Amino acid sequence: MSSISIATLPRMSRDALSALLRSKTPADKLAIVDVRDSDHIGGHIKLSTWVPSSSLDVRLPELLRTLKDMDKVVFHCALSQQRGPSAALRYARERERTLGEEESKKQEIYILEGGFVQWQEKYGDDEQLTEAYVADIWREY
Repeated sequence: MSSISIATLPRMSRDALSALLRSKTPADKLAIVDVRDSDHIGGHIKLSTWVPSSSLDVRLPELLRTLKDMDKVVFHCALSQQRGPSAALRYARERERTLGEEESKKQEIYILEGGFVQWQEKYGDDEQLTEAYVADIWREY
């Protein structure tokens, strides 16, 4: 049984993620996985991959293949309280199961603190960090 739990998965602040994106960390070293569903509308973090949580089961093998050589993988949803952490945990456990504990530790898996809601509060209007941002959608949050 895996020792990985939601509590043991590290969090990454929006400032730390923005610093990574601004540092021009190579796209083959950093992956951002957005697991929002219909609430994906209104913007997304630059370079993120949209994998709706409703399709995660089907797309998990593909994610494991395409992200296997990344140094860091950051998961998020709207608030990173349920879907984001749950997706990160499923990914981490499946990676450990398929690659073994030692090999799976070569990749850092994070949950974005505050999810896209907090991200857009600070970086929504920053076109270097956020794409397709629609401020009116987020005024209600």
